[in-house]
Amino acid sequence: MTKVLRVAILLSYCSILCNYKAIEMPSHQTYGGSWKFLTFIDLVIQAVFFGICVLTDLSSLLTRGSGNQEQERQLKKLISLRDWMLAVLAFPVGVFVVAVFWIIYAYDREMIYPKLLDNFIPGWLNHGMHFKA
Repeated sequence: MTKVLRVAILLSYCSILCNYKAIEMPSHQTYGGSWKFLTFIDLVIQAVFFGICVLTDLSSLLTRGSGNQEQERQLKKLISLRDWMLAVLAFPVGVFVVAVFWIIYAYDREMIYPKLLDNFIPGWLNHGMHFKA
């Protein structure tokens, strides 16, 4: 069940990234493009992390019971990469982005997400970018 959930989350992040990149915003045309926004960087980190999770799940399914020592060693490296990415990048950056965004949003919406952006970014996409379950 968790394997199916990880695939669904990966597809969700890929969908959000594709929809975000399809938006024509003036700030995307300036220096740095979307990469100057921590929210976008977080989305990429989360998508890569869940991609590694899905790859790890598929590898474990394919190597289960094979008895091949090399495959087991490669799988352990992949699991180590997944665990490192969660501990160092995905979790800390994800929590920081969500917490800071919603705290500032509650304090003064115009400071972090002006109403002008509602013309460019639909509400569902904003919540998808700033809500982690």
